[in-house]
Amino acid sequence: MAACSGGDKRGDSTLAGARSGKGGKGHGGGGGSGSGSGSASPARGPGVALTGTTCPTPGCSFHAAAGAYFTCLSGGAGACFHFGARCAPGDGCVFDAASKGYRRCEHMVEGACAAPVGAACTPASTCAFNPADGLHHTCEAWSGGSCTRWGTTCTPG
Repeated sequence: MAACSGGDKRGDSTLAGARSGKGGKGHGGGGGSGSGSGSASPARGPGVALTGTTCPTPGCSFHAAAGAYFTCLSGGAGACFHFGARCAPGDGCVFDAASKGYRRCEHMVEGACAAPVGAACTPASTCAFNPADGLHHTCEAWSGGSCTRWGTTCTPG
């Protein structure tokens, strides 16, 4: 079995459920005698990936309700299901809710553009936020920082 490093995954609902004694798969209670200090949570620490395996890399995804970018820990079908810490897209091209397009941001603070947004840009990722339905879609054609032809939904980040 391969393990990926990534430290503490406190945002993971299964682990959170295991820590609180609620939810989580395969975690049950039981009586019995003896002593010990077992834990329902998986072991932490650096893992070892087997040759030929890859570890998922969380992406940085726009959260429309918060108007900011967050690490997407799990997503699909155009939406992020589990958000982590605030982040900034590596290319500096961010969704601007006011113009409903992508603009350059030189100074991100806590996942949001702190300085006024700059010129129109095209994000490095083809998976972009579509303000029409609030989901992420592939963009098949760009013009002036806006997608002019949307494709299918995609995994954000």
